[in-house]
Amino acid sequence: PAITMVIFRNYQWGAEKRNTTLWFDDNFVGTELDPELSYAKVADACGLKGVAVRTIEETTAAIKQSCEDQKKGITTFIEVILNQELGEPFRRDAMKKPVKIAGIKKEVDPKDDLEFCELDLLSNEGWDDAMKGCEFLLHVASPFIIIEPKDENEYIRPAVDGTIRALKAAKKAGIKRVVLTSSMVSMLEDADKSIEINFESWSNVNAKNVGAYAKSKTLAEQAAWDFIRAQTDAKPMELSVVNPGPVYGPTLSGDLSGASMGMFKQIMSGKMPMVPRSAINMSDVRDVAKIHVLALENENANGKRFIVATEKAHKFQEIAQHIKSNGYDKVSTRLAPNFLLNFIGNFDREARSMKAFIGKTYDGDISLTMETFNWKPISLEKTVMDTVKSIESFV
Repeated sequence: PAITMVIFRNYQWGAEKRNTTLWFDDNFVGTELDPELSYAKVADACGLKGVAVRTIEETTAAIKQSCEDQKKGITTFIEVILNQELGEPFRRDAMKKPVKIAGIKKEVDPKDDLEFCELDLLSNEGWDDAMKGCEFLLHVASPFIIIEPKDENEYIRPAVDGTIRALKAAKKAGIKRVVLTSSMVSMLEDADKSIEINFESWSNVNAKNVGAYAKSKTLAEQAAWDFIRAQTDAKPMELSVVNPGPVYGPTLSGDLSGASMGMFKQIMSGKMPMVPRSAINMSDVRDVAKIHVLALENENANGKRFIVATEKAHKFQEIAQHIKSNGYDKVSTRLAPNFLLNFIGNFDREARSMKAFIGKTYDGDISLTMETFNWKPISLEKTVMDTVKSIESFV
């Protein structure tokens, strides 16, 4: 029977580069046969109907005609010569050094719906190209680092400059809405006493207990709101902000070196001989991810800050006790004296970063988040034990 055959003459090597380096952990080797050689003419010489196309319109017309020709017993060979237009969405940034995607490729089948590129929060390169064709932006890039740096700008510059860089590129690309990941540490006021925080609370970046990480998140979020308010066009870009507490839950990658997973690993192994006298609302990574997506979709989310955490603050001792009661005998539930942690903080940069939390409780009002998204947080017990089981599966 007559058939239609299509061959893609790929002059845009992005697809092959992306597939071989990112998904198959292989080296990319590409070449092109004699560019003067016409596959369509070869088909003609073999007694078939050969057609060469270079645009979307030509491709559409050729396929429609080939379907009609099939009814007449004619086999058509269509040579699609991939130029920049037909090469999309395999963009030129695919030719850059591949990005390491920790854990994602094990859990997500990207098919044609997911694309990766590498951007630098402190460089303008690539941001405009990355935003092309996008309608929404999730800006989540600001790693949590528990150690107090020697220079606070090590945290502040990437957070603030990176946020503004992302917003400028988004605005230029016509993005409709941005969802920004901030933190509850941008809501601690002076961080000198136990308080209840809500969507109107802000950390005082000049307060002595507000560390570099909290400053970086506060200043980055404030810069984002200032950017949004400064717009003057008829259809301004929208902004929603997600403010989680410390984020726990199962890991995709097995990388346990981060602050959250590292703390759990230390508790489980008994390497944390005492736990601090502090409490804060805890967040499950699955809740945080869910609210990010809902904030993109919900019209009522525009212009608001959403605390995503448990309904009440939980003590570190409570977390340790829950792990211990589930058969982990090495776990210590002893409380570290406040004076000792404060004293150590004079010499140890990690202990110094905990000053805002030692001896204090920060209750968070999550009613706005619950009402806007019809949402209820995952229980602390489930978050804790799912985190423990996830760590066990990788050690």
